[in-house]
Amino acid sequence: MPLKAVLFDCSGVIIHDEELRKRLLEELLIDENLRPNGEEFAPLCLGRSDRACLTDLFERRGRIMNQDYLKRLCDRKAERYQRLLDDQAKLPIYPGVTDLLYQLRTLQVAIAVVSGASRSEVDYVMQRSHLADQVNAVVSGDDYLVGPPEPDGYLTAIACLNAQQPNLNLMPADCLVIEDTPAGIQAAKAAGMSVVGVANTYPYHMMQRQANWAVDYLTELELDRVQQVFNGAELRQSVG
Repeated sequence: MPLKAVLFDCSGVIIHDEELRKRLLEELLIDENLRPNGEEFAPLCLGRSDRACLTDLFERRGRIMNQDYLKRLCDRKAERYQRLLDDQAKLPIYPGVTDLLYQLRTLQVAIAVVSGASRSEVDYVMQRSHLADQVNAVVSGDDYLVGPPEPDGYLTAIACLNAQQPNLNLMPADCLVIEDTPAGIQAAKAAGMSVVGVANTYPYHMMQRQANWAVDYLTELELDRVQQVFNGAELRQSVG
């Protein structure tokens, strides 16, 4: 069956903001009189929603949060995130993102962004980078309850795209996901989708072992070869 949709993670795929996110999460802990531990960031936060990450960080310190408290923390992080990015003349968008979006639009492939960050953060990145008009749907961490490695975010994206385009009849097997973390790859595969792992955050060999395809950089993704697979060719482990 043809490739009908490509679903992009945001942090680590569209925007290079992992260090900024780590800094902001550590600041939230300090604000609450809790001690940060830099070694926790990768296992607890990379590829996961802000809600899940903060919940685990606080529970490890004996702090159990209700939903109102958690929302206030997420909102505080989102406000600081935008304020810090406002100081940058240009957002750190990864090379290849704009060109790939253009190719997909030319091929009339549906596009969604799926993120665990707050809606305000994702919308800010997409508007500020002038990419908002290039995508059909945005799913944020505000739109689903359980994040990676569970598939909820990607399944929500399918529902959004089908609601916008009822004739699309989109199914998980029709989708390609672009991810940069093991948790994100697991979520996409749990949703029944094929995955490109881009080595922006983890090394290439880790992406190669876990994703259907792996690339060092998004500029190396050969879209025509991916389409051949969706049109019936044998699935490969590496593209580029």
